[in-house]
Amino acid sequence: MKIIKTDILIIGGGPTGLFTVFEAGLLGLKCHIIDALSKPGGQCSEIYPKKPIFDIPAIPEILAGNLINNLLEQIKPFNPGYTLSESADYLEKQKDGSFNVVTEKGTVHNAKVIAIAGGLGSFDPRKPQIDNINKYEANGVEYMVKNPKLFKNKTIIISGGGDSALDWTIELQKIARKVTLVHRRTEFRGAYDSIEKVQKLKNAQLIDVITPAEVIELKGEKKLESVNIKLNGSKKEINTDFFIPLFGLIPKLGKISDWGLEIRKNAICVNNALDYQTNIPGIFAIGDINTYPGKLKLILCGFHEATLMCQAAFKIIHPNKKNILRYTTVTGVNGFDGSKRKSESATIKSIE
Repeated sequence: MKIIKTDILIIGGGPTGLFTVFEAGLLGLKCHIIDALSKPGGQCSEIYPKKPIFDIPAIPEILAGNLINNLLEQIKPFNPGYTLSESADYLEKQKDGSFNVVTEKGTVHNAKVIAIAGGLGSFDPRKPQIDNINKYEANGVEYMVKNPKLFKNKTIIISGGGDSALDWTIELQKIARKVTLVHRRTEFRGAYDSIEKVQKLKNAQLIDVITPAEVIELKGEKKLESVNIKLNGSKKEINTDFFIPLFGLIPKLGKISDWGLEIRKNAICVNNALDYQTNIPGIFAIGDINTYPGKLKLILCGFHEATLMCQAAFKIIHPNKKNILRYTTVTGVNGFDGSKRKSESATIKSIE
């Protein structure tokens, strides 16, 4: 039986998982990524590749898909391995202290350290309670915006009151023929700046906002043609090409929840005072999938957690070696791998 061996096995190929490859690579550690999706990037690639991100340090604005492209370019020198379109199912502790992780397709991976960076885990969209909604899935009903060009010059009805509904209302009105935002309450729970932008678009008659209301019925022969909206106790029919209900995602840990990890509210508990290690020594959880007092689900927080995790991983993988912190401004990155690392006795002179 072929076994894929690596230093750090990363479960999840989103931004945090990819950046882990970079930080591990600087320490001369080899990484392999398992992801249930067919390509790296997690939600940034699969759900909202065209959504702008504004809170990456030193990058005022970047599309989620471009962030992933940049991360993939950044980790190229460290040549990570990938097992894609497979989910991590079974965990087996070995006599030498390492772990075997087996996917649902039977692929076996062995590593001394596991970094669970699965974001929200696997996820399903929260579907509205509309009787015939399944009939129109991929025929006018979309639960996420993967390719905005699909909606160019089309009429769109978006449902929801959170950030995704607001953000896509703002973005899609730039290319759609008409966008209508429907929410069952008059108050929105998204970012204040987004709420202000939607209000300005409504005032300028560039979009319609219908509140308090909800979509209760879908109509059309072979594809979606119109929806019925419940408003003030009566029904109103609106013709549309697309209905996009954005009510969030239902996260699931999958088989990882059977590994003996301490889990609270579908998130993995970690020791954030040290290194984001779980209750099982050698297994870490970083990014949105973990929880601890004061946890913030932000990409930049995942980057920080990955950095500290890799320092702890080095001590587990090389218990008899001393790791000296090096700065990329001194060592560089290109061509930097385990076989070309500088001497362990190298030092960095301080600049007075």
